[in-house]
Amino acid sequence: MLTLTFTDEACRDVRETGGKAKSLADMTANGLPVAPGFAVTAEAYRHFIAATGLAETIDRLLADPLDAHDLAALERTGQALMEAVRSTQVPQDLADSVRAAYAELCATTGLDDVSVAVRSSATSEDSAGASFAGEFETWVDIRGAEDVLAHVLKCYESIFAPRVLGYAIEQELDPRTIEMAVVVQKVVRARAAGVMFTLSPTSGDRSKIVLEASWGLGLAVVGGEVTPDRFLVDKIGLEIADRTPGDKRIEYRTGAAPSPVDPSRYAELCLDDAEVTALAALGKRLERIHGSAQDIEFAVDEELPEGSNLVLLQCRPETVWSGTERKPAFDASAGMMSWITGSISGGTAAAAGHTHDLAHKHSA
Repeated sequence: MLTLTFTDEACRDVRETGGKAKSLADMTANGLPVAPGFAVTAEAYRHFIAATGLAETIDRLLADPLDAHDLAALERTGQALMEAVRSTQVPQDLADSVRAAYAELCATTGLDDVSVAVRSSATSEDSAGASFAGEFETWVDIRGAEDVLAHVLKCYESIFAPRVLGYAIEQELDPRTIEMAVVVQKVVRARAAGVMFTLSPTSGDRSKIVLEASWGLGLAVVGGEVTPDRFLVDKIGLEIADRTPGDKRIEYRTGAAPSPVDPSRYAELCLDDAEVTALAALGKRLERIHGSAQDIEFAVDEELPEGSNLVLLQCRPETVWSGTERKPAFDASAGMMSWITGSISGGTAAAAGHTHDLAHKHSA
């Protein structure tokens, strides 16, 4: 299958849909609240590479071994590979399948040209052993079948970005073995959004759940453009142990550009206690389902009624503390988001309209 909805059982095959799509399909199957969408499968990517003759071009450009520390060679090879993908037309059957899946999503949501996020879901990504989180791009507020198709091609292109090639080589992965699935998901109209860890990311304390959130979409949180509100929850009793207001001076109402926040809301908590407790309960449930600590993205959808407005955007294994007992090699007093966003390639917020995924990798 070239495309699969989150409700399709086959979407739970990580080999075909990658970590992001599998987690969304798993959550859907378990009755957890996620925005609807579909995956363009790894089979579709293989078809794109084989049917267009790109396989030969890729083999030729990667014939000489690359050194992860030779930045000039990585840049030169990566740009050549990206241009080869960029200039290749998507096969007709694949294009038709993406258009049909998008039309079905529009019908499901009751919205013409529904706004979607287009995200990579590489099949070597988001495992506890080697996380590609932060190496690929996400685009939000994409509308119309042709624009969705164009951004699927951008995801294919991103496999060969110089930073991705370098990371793959560091992980002793042949870039040709990375297969790109793509997640296309309805954009949540977020009153607030953020991240949740089912352990403390600074100490590894598994008795705690930590949430950080800000107004609007999560782009300001991931990009480090605000100081988010921080909530500490005791995992066993789900009691809120600490609430620390942030400094939230901008918000993204769409993916295009930030808007100023009224000064009265700078330090106003963007989540109420009921929402924090409900999110923590969802985090505990996800940890039980997956059998390990989780790194979760969430939003509060302003278009949905209270009690039904919490939406899980992504869930993946926590990759720093999973399976380890060692103490942190970074300053535990530093803010969680300053550490996470500092690991994002380039160390700055991505350009308007798209963002890097959360980079939850230990740099030491």
